[in-house]
Amino acid sequence: MTQGAGQGPEVERTATVRDFRVPAYVHEAAPYAGSGTQEGETAPPAEEGAEEALPEGYTPTQRDLPIIRRGDTVQVPVDPEPARTQQAATGQGPLFVVGDVHGYLDELLAALREKDLVDEAGAWCAGTSRLWFLGDFTDRGPDGIGVIDLVMRLSAEAAAAGGYCKALMGNHELLLLGAKRFGDTPVNSGAGTATFQAAWLLNGGQKTDMDRLQDHHLQWMARLDAMEEVDDHLLVHSDATTYLDYGRSIEEVNDTVRETITRNDAEEVWDLFRKFTKRFSFRDEGGADAVRSLLDTYGGTRIVHGHSPIPYLLGEVGSEDGEDDTRTAVEGPHVYADGLAIAMDGGVTMAGKLLVQQLPLEV
Repeated sequence: MTQGAGQGPEVERTATVRDFRVPAYVHEAAPYAGSGTQEGETAPPAEEGAEEALPEGYTPTQRDLPIIRRGDTVQVPVDPEPARTQQAATGQGPLFVVGDVHGYLDELLAALREKDLVDEAGAWCAGTSRLWFLGDFTDRGPDGIGVIDLVMRLSAEAAAAGGYCKALMGNHELLLLGAKRFGDTPVNSGAGTATFQAAWLLNGGQKTDMDRLQDHHLQWMARLDAMEEVDDHLLVHSDATTYLDYGRSIEEVNDTVRETITRNDAEEVWDLFRKFTKRFSFRDEGGADAVRSLLDTYGGTRIVHGHSPIPYLLGEVGSEDGEDDTRTAVEGPHVYADGLAIAMDGGVTMAGKLLVQQLPLEV
């Protein structure tokens, strides 16, 4: 497939993947009735049984993202400031995780300072502490490249101090990689054709990030792991079971994802991005079983993820226009799925909170 706009036959474009902004009319339609039609067109009705059997390769779109009602989830009280445990006999310091940052560099620095992980100048000051970012560094916020630069610098500074700072691959890393590499090259979206460029813009792509994006940023993103087990916590970006499509061990999943990116095939990278956008697998009836399927395969006793903002998991969302927006403040992680899943995306892009949390949680 040739890169670039205007090369090859002209194709009809359909609406492409959109993450989690839910329009008002989603309350009036069947949960999975959308078809990715353009605004102003009439979406075809959902087929009978669509709620029970989703189509293969289903991807949330702007018209069919379901809403979960607050009463359908259980909030587990969490101590937002657990006491730091003593350094383990191995010499490893305490473990921290960071939810989705989405370009909010100032908020990230403030949250890291609050946990004494960086000093006033933004330099690593946490010694042998261990810090994991759960992905989604760019898009929507003002300084995604600044966030990546910070994480890369902290990785070097933490390693020099005997700790570490590491990061996982999020769907927005795949989106930015694809927008840079493939631009307007048409790909099969499952509902017609789409492009990485259109999807990136639709999902909050910032021109300033693209202008500042350099080869070393692309190389860093392309090498990120998709998942890791740390201290009996299975760390992933997406609250989805699609990791099972890429291997039966953590090493196999990470190798497969990296190899897919390395092959530089637009269709393959789009399929990877599309699967990483899936969400909400761990809530509702059967959610705990979905978590167990990952834990049984890859290890760990709890899964920790970002991707789906906690206000969405709780059903505390208004319309796209902000009407009837009655969300309560997010103060800490959300524990659900029989206590097996910990959600870390505090919804910083929707006036929420950028979460940095020490593990294990004290509940």
